[in-house]
Amino acid sequence: MKNLEIALIFILLAVTACTQSGADVSISRENSGMKLIVDGEPFIINGMNWDYYPIGTNYSYNLWEKQDEFIKTALESEMSLLKEIGVNAVRIYTGIPAKWISYIYEEYGIYTMLNHSFGRYGLTLDDKWVDNTDYADPRVKETLISEVTELAMKYRNTDGLLLYLLGNENNYGLFWEGAETEDIPGEDVGTDEKATAMYRLFNEAVLAIKRIDNSRPVAICNGDLAYLEIIKNECPDIDILGTNIYRGVSFGDAFQRVREFLDKPVMFTEFGADAYNVILNKEDQESQAYYILGNWKEIYANAAGMGKAGNSLGGFTFQFSDGWWKYGQDKNLGVHDTNASWANGGYDRDYQQGSNNMNEEWFGICAKDETDPDGHYLLLPRAAYYVLKEVHKYDPYGYGKTLEELEDHFSRIQLDEIINRVNDNVSNDQGQEL
Repeated sequence: MKNLEIALIFILLAVTACTQSGADVSISRENSGMKLIVDGEPFIINGMNWDYYPIGTNYSYNLWEKQDEFIKTALESEMSLLKEIGVNAVRIYTGIPAKWISYIYEEYGIYTMLNHSFGRYGLTLDDKWVDNTDYADPRVKETLISEVTELAMKYRNTDGLLLYLLGNENNYGLFWEGAETEDIPGEDVGTDEKATAMYRLFNEAVLAIKRIDNSRPVAICNGDLAYLEIIKNECPDIDILGTNIYRGVSFGDAFQRVREFLDKPVMFTEFGADAYNVILNKEDQESQAYYILGNWKEIYANAAGMGKAGNSLGGFTFQFSDGWWKYGQDKNLGVHDTNASWANGGYDRDYQQGSNNMNEEWFGICAKDETDPDGHYLLLPRAAYYVLKEVHKYDPYGYGKTLEELEDHFSRIQLDEIINRVNDNVSNDQGQEL
């Protein structure tokens, strides 16, 4: 009996150690606001949407199927650049093996937000691919709950895993016919039954993950702030409202609305600007940097203790490098398309009424060079890259931080100087003006 007791104690200790593996991540609520806490310390997310697609490839390319040495070379090139500008978290979709999440964290100090698309682009039902997900279908519920449960089981003890994210502006998928970005629907979309079923299933998935792994927050990714009423009613168990939000240089009242209506912390899962000007018909790095600079200023201003909404956890800039496959998705993969596929008046530097101005293939803060014989490529940092290097030096949780001090920090980031510095680095034979 004594030996059995000893064995049980060892089993219990092993289970406890397994459960405690990885960072302890939580949300704190104080008078000053809401914070993400990582291993007992406040953590502002200086994040980046990251992927790896060489020119000529598209979403079907899978870095993680390559040999380990190939992957390490790719990560060294990219993560070193991210670390250099103070990025502390990357958004990566499911498919990345757990060992590479840990590797990125251990080698570069960068956490991963693991993103399950939650049927955003379709799913397999009864061995057939279905493009548009009907979240009221019992088969969809069974499939997605099974997938997220398996996800939590697989990744729950992973060092470097920051949090789970479900979806990618799935509410837009209720309107758009395909996977490509279209004009963003307005918020006045009513209480759609399809949306109600979707958000209800989101909440069930959140609870399924938490039953397996309660050591990390679970967020959903919404398109802007549409359906807040339904989210409030159907998603009480989400820890964080994530939102892909493209409003130009300012997010307006987004932080305050989420604080007052949902009383949840908000995390911007996508935001940013493209680096192409459709009026000038050329690359426009200055405008891209201008919008991103304004965005991050508001993200920090609304962090806990800064005196505004106090519910900003940070965000993930979109995106690290250009996606040459985004327009058309399966054609002209070797062409850097300058076709604008949707319109947004918030980006007024190249907006004209009745015309598209958002260039999906030009959102990278780094341009992408040709692929070498080994299958790798180099990145060419744009002005926004160097702006972010200065932006992320700011810590809104530091001692004595105020809005005045924040204003001073951002006023010292001179776009003209950065543009001149980047221009000086462009070789004369390119003849490129930024």
